[in-house]
Formats: sequence, C-alpha cells, structure tokens
Amino acid sequence: MNQELESHFDEFDKELIIRRQLLPWWIKTFCWIFMILTVCAICAVIANIFVPNINVSLYGFSSDTAFSGTGIFIIAVMLLKGFAAYSLWFEKPNAISIGKMDAVCGVVICIISMFVLPFTTENGHFSLRIEILLLIPYYMRLNKIEYEWDNLESL
Repeated sequence: MNQELESHFDEFDKELIIRRQLLPWWIKTFCWIFMILTVCAICAVIANIFVPNINVSLYGFSSDTAFSGTGIFIIAVMLLKGFAAYSLWFEKPNAISIGKMDAVCGVVICIISMFVLPFTTENGHFSLRIEILLLIPYYMRLNKIEYEWDNLESL
C-alpha cells in the first residue's frame, strides 16, 4: 500500500514541460503577429459594414472590400492563420496538424499567386512571393517537433 501511495505522488515530482518551449522564437513571434492580424481582419469585416472600401491583401491577393469573393477568401485564410497561431501558442493537442495545414495552404496559395495570378490580371507581372521562403521552414520545424508535441502531457 505504501508503494501505491508513492507511485501516485511521483506524478507531482515530474518536471513540467510546456509545449510552447518546443517552438523556436521566430514561430512564437509570428504566432503573436498572426493573432493580432486576425483580430484586424475581423475588425475589417465589421468596419466594411460601415465603410465601403476596406483594402485587404494577403499572399499577393488583394481586394478593395472584404465582402467580395477575393476579400472573403483573404479573410478566411487569415482566420486559418490566426487559428493555427492561437492553437500553437495555447498548446492545443491538434496545433501541429492545424499549423501544417496552414503551411501547406499558404504554399499552395503562394504558388497560385506567383504562377496563375499574373495570367489572369491585366498587368501580367510575375512576382516572387517571399512568404514561401518562411512557410517551408515553418512546415519543416512543425514536422520536426510533431512527435514530441503529441507525446507531451498537456498542463
């Protein structure tokens, strides 16, 4: 019986590991940036009710109003990025999956923006999206810490 009591109290002796510590400083910084930008995106939708022209732009796509097809697409992508950032910052169990989905969507959108958008707009200028250079290491880092993240006990 004494041994059984000791095993129950051993749980309290474990060092607490915070999942957030697995994230590098640059992902933590972008988590805050995207959580703030998501709040701004929500404010843009609300402001667009009262002000007719609210410019929104992301990954090379831009719109003069939040209530157009492109505007709704940009707001939806921004909400996904904000949700991924929130999940990572607050150590949600599915945060890595959401973050990886965010990275893949971001890369696909950047590729579309670089190679399809120039042929569908009047200017036809090819643009290199610098965001893709951050999305790939983001995905790779999330992939690297996924096993440890999934196997930690949440606090």
